[in-house]
Order: sequence, then C-alpha cells, then structure tokens
Amino acid sequence: MNLLPKSSKEFGSVDYWEKFFQQRGKKAFEWYGTYLELCGVLHKYIKPREKVLVIGCGNSELSEQLYDVGYQDIVNIDISEVVIKQMKERNASRRPQMSFLKMDMTQMEFADASFQVVLDKGTLDAVLTDEEEKTLQQVDRMLAEVGRVLQVGGRYLCISLAQAHVLKKAVGHFSREGWMVRVHQVASSQDQVLEAEPRFSLPVFAFIMTKFRPGPGSALQIFELCAQEQGKPVRLESAERLAEAVRERQQYAWLCGQLYRKAGLGSVSLDLCDGDTGEPRYTLHVVDSPAVKPSRDNHFAIFIIPQGRETEWLFGMEEGRKQLAASAGFRRLITVALHRGQQYEGMDSIQAELSARVLELAPAGMPTQQQVPFLSVGGDIGVRTVQHQACSPLSGNYVVEDVQGDDKRYFRRLIFLSNRNVVQSEARLLKDVSHRAQKKRKKDRKKQRPADTPEDLPAAPGQSIDKSYLCCEHHKAMIAGLALLRSPELLLETPLALLVVGLGGGSLPLFVHDHFPKSCIDAVEIDPSMLEVATQWFGFSQSDRMKVHIADGLDYITSLAGREVRPHYSVIMFDVDSKDPTLGMSCPPPAFVDQPFLQKVKSILTPEGVFILNLVCRDLGLKDSVLTGLKAVFPLLYVRRIEGEVNEILFCQLHPEQKLSTPELLEMAQALEQTLRKPGRGWDDTYILSEMLKTVKIV
Repeated sequence: MNLLPKSSKEFGSVDYWEKFFQQRGKKAFEWYGTYLELCGVLHKYIKPREKVLVIGCGNSELSEQLYDVGYQDIVNIDISEVVIKQMKERNASRRPQMSFLKMDMTQMEFADASFQVVLDKGTLDAVLTDEEEKTLQQVDRMLAEVGRVLQVGGRYLCISLAQAHVLKKAVGHFSREGWMVRVHQVASSQDQVLEAEPRFSLPVFAFIMTKFRPGPGSALQIFELCAQEQGKPVRLESAERLAEAVRERQQYAWLCGQLYRKAGLGSVSLDLCDGDTGEPRYTLHVVDSPAVKPSRDNHFAIFIIPQGRETEWLFGMEEGRKQLAASAGFRRLITVALHRGQQYEGMDSIQAELSARVLELAPAGMPTQQQVPFLSVGGDIGVRTVQHQACSPLSGNYVVEDVQGDDKRYFRRLIFLSNRNVVQSEARLLKDVSHRAQKKRKKDRKKQRPADTPEDLPAAPGQSIDKSYLCCEHHKAMIAGLALLRSPELLLETPLALLVVGLGGGSLPLFVHDHFPKSCIDAVEIDPSMLEVATQWFGFSQSDRMKVHIADGLDYITSLAGREVRPHYSVIMFDVDSKDPTLGMSCPPPAFVDQPFLQKVKSILTPEGVFILNLVCRDLGLKDSVLTGLKAVFPLLYVRRIEGEVNEILFCQLHPEQKLSTPELLEMAQALEQTLRKPGRGWDDTYILSEMLKTVKIV
C-alpha cells in the first residue's frame, strides 16, 4: 500500500495526516531512518538530562527509543489527533514521564525558553513543500515558535533531506537571528534502503541551529559542515558555500545510488578531498566490464596507480583504463590516482583511508562482508618528489617533479597544473643519480622521514639528465622525420638549419644539437619561465649553434617572412600547446595552422625541407579542416599516429614528386640510424628510427 501523497503539497495538509495515520494504523513510520541510523548524531547533540520537545512526532518510535536509553524528559506534539491518541495508548504504562499533546507547532502553548532541544524529524520538510507566500509565512511562524521556546544555548535539531529551498530557508532564518548554523550528514543513500518503504534518493542531514544571546550590532554568522558522522566540523565562509557543499554531498550520494543500481554508466570520475583543507587527495575513475562473467570473488576491486604514473595511457586515458579493468578480471574496477602535494605513508594507510568510502561505489550483488582487494603495480604506491614549483604569468602554476618508472629508473617531468594529467616535458635521469637517490631514500626511511619530501632526490644540476634518451614518443617520431631530408648518411657532415617553435624542457632541440654536430638551431619560446626551467632542471644550455628567442612563434615567423632577405630552414618543427582548454585542438593553437600563416612558414622552408608538426586534436571535423589546409600549402603530407595517445605527427613537404614509398622511407631511416649509432655518440639502443616510421601514411 503506497501511503505517500501524490503531490508534495499534501504534506502540509492536516486532513492528509489524519487519513495517513488512520490507514497506517499502529505500525511505526520512520521518516529518514530509524533510531539506530540516527543515534550517533542525536547523542552527539542532545544530553540525557535536557528537556526535549519533539515537533511533528507522528507515530515514529524515535522518542520511545530515546526515552529507553535515558532521555526521559521528552514532550511530543503533533497536529493529528489520531496519532496523538495512538501514541498515548502505546506509551501510557511503559513510559509514564513522556507526554503527547495535540498542538499546532506554529502556535505553541509553552512558555518562553521552556526547552533545551527542539527535535524535528522531517517536519520542516513536510511543511515547506514549496516557496509560495502562504507556505513561507507558515514556516516563518513555525521557526519563530521554535526560537521562542528554546533557551539560550539550546539547539534546534532538524533531520532533513536538505533540499535546496528547505536549506535556504532554515539557514537564512537562523543565521539572521545570530544563531550558529551547522549541517551534519547522518546517513548515506545506501544506509536508507528500506525494502518495504519508498526509497529516498537523497542523503539525510541534521541541521543543528544553536541559539546565541542577541548582541549589539550585526550578528556574527557561523556556518559549519560535518560531512561524516564522526568527522570534525569545517567552517565555511557563507550560506552560499554551505549550500554548495551540501549539494556536492547530495550529488555524490545520487552517484553512489546510480552505481549501485546499474553498471555501465559510462565514464564516471570524482575527487575525494581532504576533510580539513578541502584539497583533492584522490581522483577515482569507475570502470565497469560487463563482459566479465560474475563469480563470488570478482565483483569489485580497487587499483592504486603508483605516484607519477597517472599520466600513462593505461591509467590516464579512458580506453587504457578499460583495458586495465578487462585484464584485471573484475566486474567493476576503481582506479585511484594520488595527488601531488599530499602525504601518503604507504599502501596500508591508503587502504585504511579509502576502504569505507570506496565501498559506497560497489555494485549490487556483491556478497556482504566480502573483502575488497586493493591492487597496484609491484604492490607499492610509487615515488614522486616535487623538485620545484612556481607560477608563470603565461603558463600558470607548474611543477617539476621526479617520478619512478616501471623499470625503477627515475624521470623528471614538467607539469602544468591547469592540465595536470598531461606531461609537458620529460627527461630520464642518469642511472648513478637514480641509484644515489634510492640509497638516500632507504637511509631516510630508517630515520622515519616522510617519503614525499623535496630532499629525497638531489636538487638537480644539468648533468643529472640523460640527454641521449628521448622520453616522449612524439619527439622520437619528429626526429625520425629527418630521414625525409634524403642523403641521411651525410646529415652529420652537412650544415642543417632548424627552427623549433615551443621549447618546454628543451629535450627536442637539445637532442638535435647533440646528435647532429653541424646543426644550427633557433628555438622560439613565448614564456621566459620555461627557458629558466629548461636550463635549471632539464640540462638545457645555449651555445653558438643553439639560440633561444623569447617571442610569440606567430610574431617571430611573421617577422622572418617579412624580411627582404629571408633565412631558410631545412627543418621547421612546431611543438607548441594551446593555453585555451575550451578548444578541440590543444596543440598547436589554431592560429598556427591558418592558411595565411602556413604560407609564411612555407616561405622560410628550403625547397627540399620538411615541416614537422605535433597535432593534438580531438575534434574530428576540425582535424579534417586542418589537414585540408596543410595539404593546400604543402602538397606532400605524411601522418604518423602515436600509439595510445591523441598525438599525430605530420610531416609536410612542398613537392609531391619527392614522395617515398614505405620501404624507401624505412631504408632512409635505417641509413640515418646507422650513421647516428657510430661509437662514442651515446645512442639509446631502444630507439629504432625505422620503427617510428613503419605506420606512416600519406594523406
């Protein structure tokens, strides 16, 4: 039998409640949870000897259960004569000190300051059904009466779903009166599942409004939120921020409910924040694998991503996480990324911290009391050491950090915090530095020092960088494109003029400088902070063959193209990111591929030269437009997709007759690699140029 009204407005009707309790009879109706679900917050804010008024008591067992554990000075009122009669009969002999009175809470008959606590379980929600003037006037009378019958220091404890209009009214009313306002979450959506009753999709909150003595002048406004039953209250600056925080908790509860009911919701991610600071501490991604056949032990698992590896394709991209989940063999896998700037003691402490929270994201059908496995790579949480952090006026906040890779080697990374999952520049540290760092770390652990402090790795001089190693796959492909210059066996002895737009950590121009002894390189970088970072942290240095120009790449090339005697480059490389995250193309900025600008690029490229472009474009229509524009200026266009990434490397040349077949291209790459592999040149054996060009296609 459905006893809830067809319209929420009926909650405010006396006739509705008379009919409700006649239909329901003596069976208790528990709004928003039972005594066991609410006792934690009730005992926190009500002392056993205090005089308590329960408004809109209904036939709930809450007052009876409070009485039975020692709260015996309780007065209950309700507008329904039927329910008051029921409750008197039910409690006359067993609870003689507890009284039940038929009374309108908007016109109470008690003297001023009669009670220390007014307890309201769902009554405000039932009355405040809308924001029409008549309803608001009734609520004003109710709240005014609550304030009148409470003593100074007394508390109005209201159990509510905290819908936006209810929260706004309650917080607004009592904060204007100078009361302290606290909102305390008392139950998550899964705690409220009652098989025989309609289910609320919102979490339950308690408003604790504490009456202060009126003072002269404007009242001090205090707003606090307790997001967990035993958590510490967090002070918030305004009623608006409090409402926003409550809304975040409601959205989280709704998400948990959705994840519990069904799998395959698509890409679901959320941040878990430090309760004291509000700073993000963990980023969670929920990945469902419907194809996995269910068994008792494969419902649910948590995967902790080692620090510093959250940018890798397997962990940082949706397709990678799907592959990880499928290989792990669980119906639902939650990947957990650890945030830089946070301290983590180890896998055990992370597991203890996350266990209760991640269970809220478990799928339906998981056996009760089942242990949820925590997985990782190698069973540890990895190593991340922030070496440097600063703010650039152009690039925003950034960090330089050292992380441990899956082969236990250490890598240095430049990360722009506006896009924290993208590695802007990366370099490998030399082995001896990594070894010293590991020894130092073991020694420091014995001293019980935190594992994530800047002292863990040496402050990096330039010589700590392995300059022979290219970390970025797109940089490897760009270097392989030099095979298009023909006669690769002569490149080391031939003067080679290059223009590189976008410096970053400087590894791309530095690699060319060190491996092609006759090369002369002009690097253009708009942000002077990046030149400082490259020089101090990535081993970059200028020389008579390597010059850095601090300028906008657009302006620099426009200036060169406008000269009476133009310079001509054999190779022009664009590896420059966009600062506008709203665009469908993050590299390069759209102005760099406008046709008028491309004509300027063409004018400073030698006839046999190659223009190499790193393209990162998620908008397929925009990408087609870019390729069409490039082909109009550079008729010969090759494209090389980077595996597991959005990057595509475009190799552009002026003369279609220069086109090479795939076997010819691979032969040229092999010849160039043989030249570069000569003894004493410090070539990385894992870098095979021809492999980088095997999948090249002509557009």
